Amino acid sequence: MTKKIVMTGGGTAGHVTPNIALLPALRAEGYDISYIGSYEGIEKGLIEDQNIPYYGIASGKLRRYFDPKNFSDPFKVLKGYHQSVKLLKKLKPDVVFSKGGFVSVPVVLAARRCKIPAIIHESDLTPGLANRIAIPRATKVCCNFPETLSYLPEDKAVLTGSPIRRELLSGSAEAAFQLCKFKEHSKPVILIIGGSSGSRAINTAIRGLLPELVKNYNIIHLCGKGNLDSTLNAVPGYAQFEYANQELADMFALASLVISRAGANAICELLALRKPNILIPLPASASRGDQILNASSFRSQGFSYVLDEEQLANTTLLDAIEHVFHKKTSYLDAMEQSKMGNSIQTIIGLINEAAKKA
Repeated sequence: MTKKIVMTGGGTAGHVTPNIALLPALRAEGYDISYIGSYEGIEKGLIEDQNIPYYGIASGKLRRYFDPKNFSDPFKVLKGYHQSVKLLKKLKPDVVFSKGGFVSVPVVLAARRCKIPAIIHESDLTPGLANRIAIPRATKVCCNFPETLSYLPEDKAVLTGSPIRRELLSGSAEAAFQLCKFKEHSKPVILIIGGSSGSRAINTAIRGLLPELVKNYNIIHLCGKGNLDSTLNAVPGYAQFEYANQELADMFALASLVISRAGANAICELLALRKPNILIPLPASASRGDQILNASSFRSQGFSYVLDEEQLANTTLLDAIEHVFHKKTSYLDAMEQSKMGNSIQTIIGLINEAAKKA
């Protein structure tokens, strides 16, 4: 008999890409896959591109601060819950897998109502509000950081790491070298990733240091949409792009060092790829502080050098780069000892176990 799974999660790409990373393994296991997301969220296009049946539901955000939408969004969540109950009764999945985001809350609550086991994945070190609501209704909760285990029910928590897209592991360094039009193969390559919208602070620091950097390194700079600087197009050893899609795997293959924000999925990719890295987490003034905690965990495990945005300057950045290259072997050794190398197999094992009990 065909096994069925419903996946959910959305609001940001970080709540969708790990689900996409699981698809090949789920298909290989023989699962019939469906997806529940918001009507027009980022997840809709990403999942439809994977040829997965997609079902939209009403979605509202539950906020811990005042907003006029706080009066209407609970009704959207309630509507989404009733829609999810109907969908789950129609689809009859053996298991639900949730990557989080507020669209996932009514789906996990509906799974409990329909007596369908639900597995949740929490990316950040401390669970966000959506997952905190859903965790009591979940069968198992997967996480990325050892510290997260203390925030979760002991009988549900499993340290898995984040599912990583297999294609990221098979990039072509030569393809990236040609794409970037670099001239010198002998120079190590630094890849800078500032997030999908880019980071003004990181972009400014890299470009301010550029004359010094290109003396010894080739630079690939993913600067975010609308942040290209045409005055730098002719700088030898510097290649700038708004973002990268399929080319990202090639860029990772070429890179000797990565400078990145500290989003959970991004840093788990760096761990899986065994890339020495400098993390510049999004400051607490611009977030709930999750990237600071993520980066701190990776620093304590010996995976990353962390540079706070408030400390970001030409001298501190150059010192950090030189430090990581000097200590490269110790960072690589720490990553090799990580127990989170088989996240996809671990999560698929949990899904299979839950499906058998359904």
